[in-house]
Parts: sequence; structure tokens; C-alpha cells
Amino acid sequence: MINIQDHTGKLIYLPSPPQRIISLVPSQTELLYDLGLNERVVGITKFCVHPQQWFNTKKRIGGTKNINIDIVKSLDPDLIIANKEENTKEQIELLEKLCPVFTTNVFDLSSAMRMIQDIGIITQTNKAADILSASINEKFNALSIDQSLRALYLIWKNPYMAAGGDTFISDMMKYAGLVNCIASKQRYPEFSVQDIIDLNPDIILLSSEPYPFTEIHINEIRSFLPTACIILVNGEYFSWYGSRLRFTPSYLKELQNISLANI
Repeated sequence: MINIQDHTGKLIYLPSPPQRIISLVPSQTELLYDLGLNERVVGITKFCVHPQQWFNTKKRIGGTKNINIDIVKSLDPDLIIANKEENTKEQIELLEKLCPVFTTNVFDLSSAMRMIQDIGIITQTNKAADILSASINEKFNALSIDQSLRALYLIWKNPYMAAGGDTFISDMMKYAGLVNCIASKQRYPEFSVQDIIDLNPDIILLSSEPYPFTEIHINEIRSFLPTACIILVNGEYFSWYGSRLRFTPSYLKELQNISLANI
């Protein structure tokens, strides 16, 4: 018997360890794989690209915000793992009529560690989750953080949208030694070209996801902000908050070196 409170305050009760799990979030899907839950995960989203073998073989239940409820029902799950930001409240409420839904809420490294350990508890993989979280914490603690450069992290174009101060991305920027120049704003506000000029960041980070920024966009932004250092970054290292965090510190350290060398 498993009793645990999810990150929205809801009490989740399972009479036995779940055997038919559906994951609605890519970074949490990868975590389930690394916790050794291969046979127990029966459904994932079309955006759950890691691990590749699951993407090729597991049943896909739609996107993170347009879940196919009928497919989920057909899989007869005994646990669904969701996320407050990435999934919609309306669909989570519908899914709760089928089986228990454990909803996470991740906004910084600390809450990511809580998520990993809680999923370990609810899936009865506590030992693996504890080892993983300890390894991640050790690697982040080893980073040397000297926050001196003002940065803007863009996630979208037409309109430009950037990561505000209450996002997981913003917390990862801190570990890269960067100051989020819109830390006072929440979620993902929109910006005009003039807004970005007025902000005058030292560094602009162009994410690979959800908008696929390329070298072309570097030149576009440089045309109106010629003094900024503009860098294409792998969005997975800034926004995937599961077991991929094992690799994030080394990526952030490399990015920090690139940033300092180009300013």
C-alpha cells in the first residue's frame, strides 16, 4: 500500500505498486526509464523522445496538452504521472476519473530533486531514485558560480518569448553563472524587438526547443542588438528536470566558459 501527497497537495493512494504506468511528460518519461521501469510503463507522449527505444515501441497517447483520453483508457493504467505546467488542469481532471494521477510541480533544482525522490517512492524504486538524486546534487554543488553577466533566454519567435524568473530555466541559468535580466517577470512573457533592445542583455540564449532557433536567427537578432553575445543552446539541458540533470552541470560549465570568452 502506497500513500503519498503529490505536488498539488492531492493525496494519492495505491493499494499496490503500479504496474501499468502512463507518463505525460518527456523529462519524467526518461526518469522512469532510468529508474528501471521498462515493462511497467505502457504509454508516453509523442514528445517523449528519450529513450529512443521507448519512443519507437511504447504506445503514444497524444501530446502533453492534447492527450487522447480514449487511448489512455484502452491502456488500463493504474498510475498516470503528470506535471502542473506541462499538462492542462482540465485533462488531468478527466484522467483522474480513470486512475490515480500523480502531478508534479518543478520550478527549480530543489523541486526537481523532490520530484525524483517522490516518483521513486510511488513506483517503489526508492533506492535508484536516491542514488540518482545524490549524484545530481553532487555535480551541481561542484559548479563554480559567479553571476555577473545579464542574459535573456528566448524560447519562441513571432512573438519573441523569454523565460521569466519563476521558471526552471531561470534556475538553470543561475548555475551557468548568468543573471536572468527578466527575473522580476513570471512565466514566459512576450517581447518586441524594442523591448529586447531596451533590456540590452550581455548574452542572448536561443533555445533549441520549443522553437527551433538556428544560425539564421542569430543574424536576425544581431541586426538590432550587435553588441550582445548570442548563443544557440540545447534546451533539454535547461528545461528537462528528470534524470537528464546528470549531464546538465557539465553542459552549463562549458556554456559559462563560452560566455566569458565572448564578452
